[in-house]
Amino acid sequence: MNKENIYYVCSECGGDFLKWSGKCPVCGAWNTMKEFKDSKAKHRPSNVNSEIQDVHDLNQIKIENFGRQSTKIEEFDRVMGGGIIPGSVILLGGDPGIGKSTLILQISEKIKDVLYISGEESKEQIKYRAKRIGIESEKIRVLSETNIENIISHVTKLGQGDLKLIVIDSIQTIYDPSYPSTPGSIIQVKECALKLQQLAKSMHISIILIGHVTKEGSVAGPRTLEHLVDVVLYLEGDGYHETRILRGIKNRFGATNEIGVFEMWEKGFREVKNPSKIFLEERLKNVPGSVVTAAMEGSRALLVEIQALTSLTVFGYPRRTSSGFDLNRLQLLIAVLQKRANINLNNQDVYLNVIGGFKLREPAVDLAVCLAMVSAYKNLQIGTNVCAFGEVGLSGEIRNVNYFEKRTNEAKRLGFTEIIKAKTLNEAIKKVITNG
Repeated sequence: MNKENIYYVCSECGGDFLKWSGKCPVCGAWNTMKEFKDSKAKHRPSNVNSEIQDVHDLNQIKIENFGRQSTKIEEFDRVMGGGIIPGSVILLGGDPGIGKSTLILQISEKIKDVLYISGEESKEQIKYRAKRIGIESEKIRVLSETNIENIISHVTKLGQGDLKLIVIDSIQTIYDPSYPSTPGSIIQVKECALKLQQLAKSMHISIILIGHVTKEGSVAGPRTLEHLVDVVLYLEGDGYHETRILRGIKNRFGATNEIGVFEMWEKGFREVKNPSKIFLEERLKNVPGSVVTAAMEGSRALLVEIQALTSLTVFGYPRRTSSGFDLNRLQLLIAVLQKRANINLNNQDVYLNVIGGFKLREPAVDLAVCLAMVSAYKNLQIGTNVCAFGEVGLSGEIRNVNYFEKRTNEAKRLGFTEIIKAKTLNEAIKKVITNG
């Protein structure tokens, strides 16, 4: 008679426990314990090589033939730190329809010797999509499979010499028959990702996992999924703009927070070599409420237009709406303007937008946001050659920001001759109003 072991898995962090509790002992989340039944008789050993490995001194390990593999897509290689490391596991997340599968197909065409494993589409559907974007490669093998044991068996047969990259589209569709739960569940995602990680390390074959995202924008599944992989990438954008931003969140082999900028068109993704120009190419001149700022994304300085609009409110409480900028930060800056610069926005609805679907997270753009709101409120134009960046404190002071020279050089390269330099917010407002 088969005995079933009952255990509980936290849906937030993926930790498993023998007893249920209201609060997870690992991550501290409440009411996240899910019950699972594990039948020991169903467990089978994996086909992944499990031989005992030798111990080596660090200075004796050779890496001459272990260099990065370039995808020949510069924007992707930038985010990866120069290319894909053999044996690395990469997790790519993004909203449905954002272009994850399309981007991976284009990368597969450049690398070649790729095994594309799809659990969501048939072989014919993948071929149709590849034909639509102009990909005709004999070095891309396609496998429609969702059983992890069968996937490992296919990879083992092909061998290391015939494969450079494995694509799993998507990790939420892969299941392990050893665990009696549906594909996409916490335990399935965790166990399948672990086996794929072991496969990548043992055979030195890189693996890209495409992952679904939740409503909050994070990759669906246990938090341990992001800890298991070497690189975590997010493809950002929306359906109303052609611009797509590939953002690195985690990278064990390079710098984090790097971005790659692409444009989506009928033939797939096209690299944007000069992102600042793209974000500013349709900017109207001499319009109140428009300010250009220089934001840092990784090692790259980008010029982005910030637009603000104020209007007399018809409600008892004025509205504050923000797109591409943190709403709580916007509320804070409005309070600073009212208290330190005597800009009365108590009866004004404030709307803020970052052009191009870009999301600004660093405090260095505070000054540009404040100037855009003042310009809109007073209906005064800010000079078209002005670029503003600086962190605004609660006392109304403007603090220095990092990478000042990079931001300045990028602004001057695109024709912005005046960089706002001031010690206080009041000084900066007087300067732009006078020049405007």
